[in-house]
Amino acid sequence: MGFQTDSIHAGQIAEPVTGAIMTPIFQTSTYVQETIGKHKGFEYSRSQNPTRHAMEDNIAALEKGKYGIAFSSGLAAISSIVEMFGQGDHIICTDNVYGGTFRVFDTVFKKFGLEFSFVDTSDFKQVEAACTAKTKLIFVETPTNPMLTLTSLKKLAEFGKKQNILTVVDNTFMSPYFQKPLEFGIDLVVHSTTKYLNGHSDVVGGIILTANKELADKLHYIQNAVGAVPGPMDCFLVLRATKTLALRMREHEKNSIALARYLENHPKVEKIFYPGLSSHPQHDLAKEQMTGFGGIISIELGNLDNARKFAEALKIFALAESLGGVESLADHPAIMTHASVPVEERAKLGISDGLIRLSVGVEDEEDLLADVKQALEHI
Repeated sequence: MGFQTDSIHAGQIAEPVTGAIMTPIFQTSTYVQETIGKHKGFEYSRSQNPTRHAMEDNIAALEKGKYGIAFSSGLAAISSIVEMFGQGDHIICTDNVYGGTFRVFDTVFKKFGLEFSFVDTSDFKQVEAACTAKTKLIFVETPTNPMLTLTSLKKLAEFGKKQNILTVVDNTFMSPYFQKPLEFGIDLVVHSTTKYLNGHSDVVGGIILTANKELADKLHYIQNAVGAVPGPMDCFLVLRATKTLALRMREHEKNSIALARYLENHPKVEKIFYPGLSSHPQHDLAKEQMTGFGGIISIELGNLDNARKFAEALKIFALAESLGGVESLADHPAIMTHASVPVEERAKLGISDGLIRLSVGVEDEEDLLADVKQALEHI
């Protein structure tokens, strides 16, 4: 089936009692058993919930995987992947990773004896140099947050298989509409369902997708044992939202391309980061492994004062953390989403006090352009 057809129908069956076309919200903690040990496949909603299962199956189909394992947040999903490993194991991670991912790796899992190397995974010489006999996992964001640097999915998958190292891609920025890492041979894909998959800024959640049953079984075990599962209402909202994912992603990209072209030529914008521009150093790689360029743009405005003036002058773009909603948001990574990354590391990555990340929504293109134009005039 095509993507849009799958987004509406995959994992969905009419509710058998009433014929309801929408998967119901199974707002229950437990299930009645016919006799001791005999049930209908559902015992307790931490372990199984029909609404959650429908959402997991739906998103797995969109990522061209076979199994979905849902969690209460994107970080809970990422943490559950790391929980497959133990003391002394080594993990390589993209250096320009989301601040929350860096924080949980650096301040939580290190205490349990796991070792981490943060490198520029767009340069495979650095990946090879960081690899040791203890390396078990390579965790990659592509494009990265917020610098929009790409890692080759093909090279990553080939390297992982050659070295017998598990590969994971955080695909939150692109959504399965624009990028499908599993098709390149990546082992696991993770999303914050909070972002584009839900797209309406009213849910916090996460999910892992895979085509590997052994990995799926391990992660389902951790999902149940740890208990960081989403509630049925959140699953229902995400399942409703994926039905319009294709429509929304097309609008996000359309608006972003128009905005990026305008910002690229604006004298007050010192640098722009968007893989959809031919000036982006990895534009050719973006065209090779993505079917579109997404809805995130980062711009360098020179200093904190300029960034503050711009952000405070915006009228349609709201100054807020998160991304991927239908409404446009502006974020100051150094103070907001990436504050947990050490100052010296932020400087090395280019996350300066003048950097603003824009999550371009689906409002009217001309209104977004006008909003950014008038905000830049305050600098």
